[in-house]
Amino acid sequence: MKRILIFSTILFLGLAKSYALSKPNVLLLLVDDLKPAMGCYGDKHAITPHMDALAKRGVRFDLAYCNQAVCAPSRFTLMLGAHSTSTGLYGLGSHLRRVMPNAVTMSQYFSQFGYRAESLGKVFHIGHGNLGDPQAFEVPHFHDKVIEYLVPESTDGGKLTREEALFTNQKLGQIRSLPRGAAFEAPVAKDEDYADGRVANETINRLKAAKARRAKEGTPFFIAAGFVRPHLPFSAPKKYWDMHDPAKLPLAVNKSFPKDAPRVALKRGGEISAFKPVPPGGQIEDELARNLIHGYYASTTYVDAQIGKVIRALDELGLAENTIVVLWGDHGWHLGDLSIWTKHTNFEQANRIPILISAPGVARARESSRQLAETVDIFPTVAELAGLPDPKVPQPIDGISLVPVLKDPSVRVRDHAFHAYPRGRKLGRAIRTERYRFVEWKNHSDATVPVDYELYDYEADPWEIQNHYTAKPDVAKKLKAILDKYPTPKTRK
Repeated sequence: MKRILIFSTILFLGLAKSYALSKPNVLLLLVDDLKPAMGCYGDKHAITPHMDALAKRGVRFDLAYCNQAVCAPSRFTLMLGAHSTSTGLYGLGSHLRRVMPNAVTMSQYFSQFGYRAESLGKVFHIGHGNLGDPQAFEVPHFHDKVIEYLVPESTDGGKLTREEALFTNQKLGQIRSLPRGAAFEAPVAKDEDYADGRVANETINRLKAAKARRAKEGTPFFIAAGFVRPHLPFSAPKKYWDMHDPAKLPLAVNKSFPKDAPRVALKRGGEISAFKPVPPGGQIEDELARNLIHGYYASTTYVDAQIGKVIRALDELGLAENTIVVLWGDHGWHLGDLSIWTKHTNFEQANRIPILISAPGVARARESSRQLAETVDIFPTVAELAGLPDPKVPQPIDGISLVPVLKDPSVRVRDHAFHAYPRGRKLGRAIRTERYRFVEWKNHSDATVPVDYELYDYEADPWEIQNHYTAKPDVAKKLKAILDKYPTPKTRK
């Protein structure tokens, strides 16, 4: 029996090596809080030449959505290919291995087929008591800061701020006693003075080492590089702020909550209130709004430059023609629309994300698709692009491979996207079609709690001015029937 086990192990390793020798590399570029505020998505105010150029190498998904608009759960959905409603991982402090000790992440799956899996920057969420998932990668994670300041005034002279403490797992029981950090700063600084510049530089070093390793050993790479801007605080070198004229940046069109929306769907304050000079209640006047919007766009231009460095290195090293590149935003961000300044909702601005996929020899170049795509689709898509078997792993794979769409952007593999967000005792589950979003807010453990519903029509009402649930009962009934086919959601863990 022992000899059979040894022979089987040798056979598996041999097969893994043979797989590896012919497989493309994988580079995931993960960007925190990035909504489609990019030139390639038609945003005339964005300055994102490098991400725009990346979009031309493959297919841009114009109707892509995260599966939950908050950092930790969104990253779990990416790396597991499973909805939060399938895993119970809804919170910032959720611990993957406590809930699903045998889960196989996307990176672990690739490692099974001879890939060397590495991670840099913000891949899994670390903070709020969460330690990420160190075992998901073969080499130690290259960790850097999320909340970062260079100007002493931003931190009341160098004090530990609330968000710094949360994101470094310090003084978690004393957060309210700590000072608020600045919502933005724009010092004269080098790119690498902030974390994203350092992550870009180290990613380039890893690419150089990966090229040498593949030439010597035949080992393909799976590298996930996570960038933190435009996450708050909007800390970016002054040169990127100077590229934008704040007077020309648009304020939100609709600054009011949707009419007839249920209270459970609404949000004000929250994360933004942890930063000065934002009023604690989250009510923001136009002058401060312009500064925040300026900061978001400047931070996006800064991270675009870092991504540009990485893609340039990929080209110069001769790796681009054999590397799958995916750019993904973990969720969107409200910039004052509906009077909201954060994510953490089921509305459009919090859930619509960019997904760009370049796959030489498979994905058409300079194409876009209105295929409704979800974060969970990336795992099965990249696996198929790499020629690996369909993932058979302990956790459910809720995603659908988008490879048919990459080959022909007019093809459709689904007619809706799914996402969810918990608030209080209720869970809001949403169905997004090309025209509508239907949301059901329900307490799945207590049938006596009334259920709330929302329906938004993005053709007639793109700014979510009105909840149309009562006015369009036939549409609501049809979309509810789709939602009812989804499994009963797991409870929070």
